[in-house]
Amino acid sequence: MSDLTSVLQQIEQGDLQATSKLMPILYEELRQLARHKMAGEKPGHTLQATALVHEAWLRLGGDEQTAWRNRAHFFAAAAEAMRRILIDNARRKKARRHGGQAERVELDLEHLELAVGMEDEQLLALHESLEKLAAHDALKAQLVKLRFFAGLTLSEAAKALDISEPTAKRYWAYARAWLYREIMKQ
Repeated sequence: MSDLTSVLQQIEQGDLQATSKLMPILYEELRQLARHKMAGEKPGHTLQATALVHEAWLRLGGDEQTAWRNRAHFFAAAAEAMRRILIDNARRKKARRHGGQAERVELDLEHLELAVGMEDEQLLALHESLEKLAAHDALKAQLVKLRFFAGLTLSEAAKALDISEPTAKRYWAYARAWLYREIMKQ
């Protein structure tokens, strides 16, 4: 059981002292996630891992954190916050540098990694397609967000969504194919 899950269970059982332990654990979870995924990024990337973590932390409420039910609840919110930050950053850069003109892009969905290393056009194409997938099948879209934006493994994402790993593998294969088809239509 992770420290986060343990502290959340203590809080749920009415341990008021456990609340003071929650904030540092939540922040460290975000930092570890970003540090791990950004290790292979080129130096000077426009959005550094620390900036991403700080912005996500603020969007999640900063020191006034939501009452997280469990680790899955936290990671789902963190994935969504990171996704929105990356999308906002890509839109801002694209509007400034490229005049907002759309281009056809190809995205290698076979080897998805954390979105921070993607070109802005690719990230925007994925975002648009992911929004359509969410309208079609919210659970599969959430799986993509957890894997792609929060950097969870398939096993971790399955646990976060409370589905079996074989089901997560099927959903992941479906979502990749669905997103690829949708991106190719753009």
